[in-house]
Amino acid sequence: MLSTLILLPLLGAALIGFYPSAISGKLARGVALAFAVIIFLWTVFLTIEFDPGEVGQQFAESLPWIDALGLNYNLGIDGLSLPLLLLNGVLTCIAIYSGDESIQRPRFYYSLVLLLSAGVIGAFLAQDLLLFFLFYELELIPLYLLIAIWGGAKRGYAATKFLIYTSVSGILILASFLGMVWLSDSPSFGLATLNTHTLPLGTQILLLVGILVGFGIKIPLVPFHTWLPDAHVEASTPISVLLAGILLKLGTYGLLRFGMNLLPEAWEYAAPTLATWAVVSVLFGASCAIAQTDMKKMVAYSSIGHMGYVLLAAAAATPLSVLGAVMQMISHGLISAMLFLVVGVVYKKAGSRDLEVIRGLLNPERGMPVIGFLMVLGVMASAGIPGMVGFISEFIVFRGSFEIFPVQTLISMLGTGLTAVYFLILLNRAFFGRLSAQVTNLPRVYWSDRIPAFILAVLIVVFGIEPSWLVHWTEATITAMVNTQNLVAKIL
Repeated sequence: MLSTLILLPLLGAALIGFYPSAISGKLARGVALAFAVIIFLWTVFLTIEFDPGEVGQQFAESLPWIDALGLNYNLGIDGLSLPLLLLNGVLTCIAIYSGDESIQRPRFYYSLVLLLSAGVIGAFLAQDLLLFFLFYELELIPLYLLIAIWGGAKRGYAATKFLIYTSVSGILILASFLGMVWLSDSPSFGLATLNTHTLPLGTQILLLVGILVGFGIKIPLVPFHTWLPDAHVEASTPISVLLAGILLKLGTYGLLRFGMNLLPEAWEYAAPTLATWAVVSVLFGASCAIAQTDMKKMVAYSSIGHMGYVLLAAAAATPLSVLGAVMQMISHGLISAMLFLVVGVVYKKAGSRDLEVIRGLLNPERGMPVIGFLMVLGVMASAGIPGMVGFISEFIVFRGSFEIFPVQTLISMLGTGLTAVYFLILLNRAFFGRLSAQVTNLPRVYWSDRIPAFILAVLIVVFGIEPSWLVHWTEATITAMVNTQNLVAKIL
């Protein structure tokens, strides 16, 4: 059942990419979207069949692969990975739908998007360290090509920078994974067979450093963040949606699954440093966002700050804080994707993202009033206004972390206020006031441009009003994980 989630996007990529004759961009997008919808529906089916009270891996699959390396094909889903799989399904559908019908080389483009989805799905399902690493690296090349070929004017620089940073990330993660297995004398790379809890504290700390830096690059955390703003600015809107909405979550997922879960003594030892690191990322990201005049770059820097909340919650490692970390990952995925979609529409219609150029887009006659409404809603969600998913996720993070790190939590809460500051600057400059002369006679915004952001807006409000629909699937797994600090699945 789980292998189907991986095989479907691979099949779609092969069908589109190796089709014997040329096909239009519209047809390529339609086929890719059909596969993405099927993948999402299959994930929904698995969700319906999922038992939220079971803390182990469900729908587990295990096949021997390379015995000499101790590598097996082990897949499974639990309450940590399931919400992220659903998020990936939603955002992949939206990213493909938002693609331009007139895009150059459409077969190659949509094949890469589906290949990227396959890598993400495999990473969330993998219950073997080497298998996770293979899927983690699988998404690297498609994303590099999607930026390098279909990006902006400086796409070569941004794509190369991304490739270098994430390659270093992979090397560090692989080194830590190899160390976990070899130093603990585990018989294989399967999570169910690891004996990392027997490692001395010094060894655990050394291995944790590789995990923290490797996944810290992916998240990204300060000072490993510099690749992200460049990648976002040069990437097309659909790729920015995938990058911010789901690919960054591979980093936070890795910290929880392989850092906190497998190296509990080292994690507890490093927790005060991690909480301080989170504070730095939150405040630095927010401060840099305030200084931006490019709307897309502002949203990119906001991601750095909001990912710091996840690190703070993980450092506290209480059941409530880690639950908040998972909710913050989902919340940030929905909100950041919506903001990038709205900014993409503004850039497409107005021809600029510069806050010094565009003004008055909320003008009801000649502006973009509906897009302005969606931007206001996204800004409110990101700033943690009650009634939206951003508020409840940040509240749970702060509530769960305060009892362990009260000072760091209080300082991190300043990030919420700074979020309101830089997004109010964006709204005030770009959407209020008189419509600037540079963006008069704007093209019409069709409902096809608005629908993706509207879908995310509905999810943001629904989960903000009824957060139990998210908590229900993950609470038991997170509680067991934190309480045992070494919860690994037994492959059936």
